[in-house]
Amino acid sequence: MDGKELQVLLQNLKNGDINVDDAIQRLKHLPFEDLGHANVDHHRQLRLGFPEVIFGEGKSVGQMTQIVTALLDKGSNVLVTRVDEPRALQLKEHFPRLVYHEDARCLTLEQKPVEITGRGKILVVSAGTSDIPVAAEAVVTARLLGNEVEQLYDVGVAGIHRLLARKELLFTAAVIIVVAGMEGALPSVVAGMAGRPVIGVPTSIGYGASFGGIAALLGMLNSCAAGVTVVNIDNGFGAACAASLMNRDVG
Repeated sequence: MDGKELQVLLQNLKNGDINVDDAIQRLKHLPFEDLGHANVDHHRQLRLGFPEVIFGEGKSVGQMTQIVTALLDKGSNVLVTRVDEPRALQLKEHFPRLVYHEDARCLTLEQKPVEITGRGKILVVSAGTSDIPVAAEAVVTARLLGNEVEQLYDVGVAGIHRLLARKELLFTAAVIIVVAGMEGALPSVVAGMAGRPVIGVPTSIGYGASFGGIAALLGMLNSCAAGVTVVNIDNGFGAACAASLMNRDVG
């Protein structure tokens, strides 16, 4: 239930179109729903503007099935992240309307149209093709959260002319998510050019001394460009959530 639906419910109660018992029935699972293995937070839509998202890694298909069912019963759109293809296909047997985004390793189901609430465009930039899975997770998430999203892939610092040839995209974005592995230098370059909020996402892509993304993480945290915000390694979802909040009018 989102803010608009709650307003309609309360107005119907005020007008006498429903009784108190009906209203209580609608609201009784609003804070959360205990499934035994998970407490599904149905109140999150009201607090944050988007429903709870399912982190699929480590969850069984049975567990995810129950959580998806709980979200669908409340009329929520569904996003499941970090799902490999075999488990995604099993979930689609239960919910044929689920869409699997292979690059992003995400499943989505839109019960109601996504309303664009962002003030401007979010641009997702990846340094290399190998960084696309993390970047694609950010793209899918940001779109489902109600943002116009554009993407720009494989424009890392090893061939900076590729970025310079598309620099006009940087200047039209409201928020920029920059995904990079190896030494993680690209967010500094973008932040130094664009004059926009830049969210750096280090990835675990790289050879041994990259330490699974730690080198990129430290490089971004030590950026010489002012105002670069950094999320955790491979966290395209978290970057999209932060970008969506930055792109939204307060209220």
